[in-house]
Order: sequence, then C-alpha cells, then structure tokens
Amino acid sequence: MRLADGLQIIAVVSVALVIAIFLADGGASRFGTPADAITSLGVVTGLVGTDLLLLMMLLAARLPSIDRAFGHDSAMELHQSLGKPALYLILGHGVLLTIGYAMVQPASVFAEVWIMLTTLPDMPLAFVGLGLLVTVVVTSLVVVRHRFRYEAWHLVHLLSYLAVLVSIPHQLSVGTLFREGSVQRYYWLALYVGVAGSILLFRFIVPIVRSLRSRLVVEGVDPVARDVVSIRLSGRQLRRLGARSGQFFIWRFWTPKLWWQAHPFSLSAAPTGDALRITVRGLGDASSALSALPKGTRVSFEGPYGLFTDFARTSPRIVLIAAGIGVAPIRSLLETATFAPGQATVILRSSTADDTYLVDELTDLCRARGAQLRIIAGKRSPGANSWLPADAVRAKVSLRTLVPKLREADVYICGPRRWTDEVVRDARAAGLPTRQIHFERFDW
Repeated sequence: MRLADGLQIIAVVSVALVIAIFLADGGASRFGTPADAITSLGVVTGLVGTDLLLLMMLLAARLPSIDRAFGHDSAMELHQSLGKPALYLILGHGVLLTIGYAMVQPASVFAEVWIMLTTLPDMPLAFVGLGLLVTVVVTSLVVVRHRFRYEAWHLVHLLSYLAVLVSIPHQLSVGTLFREGSVQRYYWLALYVGVAGSILLFRFIVPIVRSLRSRLVVEGVDPVARDVVSIRLSGRQLRRLGARSGQFFIWRFWTPKLWWQAHPFSLSAAPTGDALRITVRGLGDASSALSALPKGTRVSFEGPYGLFTDFARTSPRIVLIAAGIGVAPIRSLLETATFAPGQATVILRSSTADDTYLVDELTDLCRARGAQLRIIAGKRSPGANSWLPADAVRAKVSLRTLVPKLREADVYICGPRRWTDEVVRDARAAGLPTRQIHFERFDW
C-alpha cells in the first residue's frame, strides 16, 4: 500500500513540476494581454498533456514496482483512463497556441496553421505526432477497439511510441522554455530518457534475457474440452522467474503461423522449477491454433505479471470464483493457497455443463484440500445485472447467501469483463472492503 501511495505521489509531483518549470521561467508574467494569456495556457496544456502521456507509457512499460503496487489490470485501467485527458490537453495545446499566434500576427486561424507549418522548425512532425495520437486514442475506445482483431489493434497502439518520438523536436526548437543549456531542458529530456529506458529494459531486454535463460519449450498439449487445451511447458531455472500461482505471462510460440503474435494466458497449475502449464480456449484467433503445437516448439515470454496471488490475502478464508476459461488461475491458486480444511469455497459459473473446464482436477484438489466446490450452471436473463442464472436471481440468491462467513474471506474472481464486474459489485454489496476483493479479467 505504501508503494502504491508513493507512486501516486510521484505522478502528481511530476505534473506539478512541469507547471512549476513554466512559472519559474517567467510564465506567471506572460498573461498581460489576451494573446499572451491564450498562448501561455497553450504552453501549460502541452506540458501537462505530454507529462500525462509519458505517465501512460510508464504504466504500460510493465515495471515490477508498478505491477507490485497496482497489479496489471489496475495499471492498464489507469493507463486507459489517462488517454482522453492527455489527448484533450494536447489538442488544447495546439488550438490555443494557434489562436494566440493568430492574434499577434494578426491572421486567421487557418492562415496561422499554414504559417506554423511552413515557418516554425519541426512543426510538420508535431502535426504528424498529433494525428498518430488521435488514431491511437480513438482505436482504444471500447466501442471501436472490439471491431479490431487483437493483433491489428496492438499494432496500431504501437504508433503511440512513434507519436511521442516525432513530437520531441518541436518541443526543443520552438519557444524558449527548453532552450539550450537550461535546467528545464535537461529535466525534460531526462523524463523521455527515463520512460524510453524503462520500456526498452522491461518490455524487451528483460523478457529476452529470461526467455533465453529459461529455454522454454512445449512439452505437450492435452485436450480439456471442445476448443480448450492445456499446454505443458518445460524449461530450466524457472524458479528464478519468481512466478506465483494465479499470475499470467505474455506468451509467444515460435511456429511459422504464430511467431508474430503474443497473448496473455494465466498459469493453470502451480509453477515448479522446470515446468509451467497454461490452459487456453480457442476464440478464433491465434489461441485456436495452439491445440496443434508440436512438441519442442520454442516459447518466449514476458512476465510473470499480476497481483492475483495468495500473497495478496488479508483473511484466513478464501473464495475462488471463475467463469469459462477464467478457471485457469483459480485452479492454480487452489493448488497452493494457504487455508485450513473448510476455509475455502470454489464456485464455477457456466451457461451449460460443457462450459465448465478442469472440473475433474478441481474436484480432486477440493477433496484433497478440504475445500467446498459449487458448480452453478444456467443462462442469465437478458439485460439482468447479475452474474447468476435467472432462476437464482428470482430466488434472491447472492454471494452472501452462497458463502457462509463471506466477510471473513478474501474473494478471487476471474472471468469475462462484464461478468467479473457484476461479481465484484455483489461482493461489495455484501460488505466486503476493497482489500478483500481480487479480480482479473480476460477481456482485452
């Protein structure tokens, strides 16, 4: 908790610092005329918007400290929530500066745009960066994002790096705030270097080194159900990864058809020193081709990621709730979680019996560890805001009625986004504090 608070303070301070830099450079005195005031506001919005953009990139850089403090899901939710404010501020930066400059010339706004493009150094690159940023933010909207295949959306999203890169030159060459030799110039460049270094280190160097060291290969593929398989992986020195039951990795399988795609899959069995296992459901993309992976296929990875582990526990009792392929991390958690017989409840939710996976393994684990297993099948009512089937809703069943002593337990939830949100809502309605509710969604 202290780590999370510290990181949030750093984020707020970073925004305050860029405003302070502007004021310390005489910005407070640049509001004497309407044109100067609008221009100064344009500078401030650009500084704050760029700072938020760098914070977004840092949240997506998969720094271990951020993952330990917030978890991958929460970090990416914050990353997404900053997208619109950052874009609006940067758009405001362009609009306000254009209006301010036009008032000084004087010239029309459209004429000023042309003047800026043809006379100010590096300004064409800045407009290209703005266009790329708009593309990234628009394709990240939920209503738009789900029209793309994951691979296409991810490729477009990588344009954000290019958008930031091409916007740097005009920040250094236009205006006097970041003039050559100034302290603020060195600070601003240090921000870019720090973020770029974090991305390079934790998105590329560390995963490559770990993958080469682990020498992970496919040991076998076991059918679980229709379109669902468990993939057994073997390697060396896997304990050095520090993986825990419930965490996920981003996997890349080096076959001619799959090498260019990477997808997040959770561990479905407790990790050991030489073996890992994931359970995957074919959803029409690369995951559907994984059932034919040949033995010996090389595997590279990023991770482990996530706070969906026993380490996050605050209570002696535990409730594990899964829907569909969300059973994977729940099954691995059940294997290693600390609890006494009678203190654990496992709830599997499905539309039909055919949608319930790894049931035999879970049944054996529950029997061996003294946990209660409940399978709840049935379709939900259309439009109903409940994670339970229609008949259970009519009978006024809730998480509180399903689990005795619920308030003395930590609840772990994994499933589709909307379904997971409904379970979380039910848990909160039962009086559980946020620290006792842990969830992971498998919707990108």
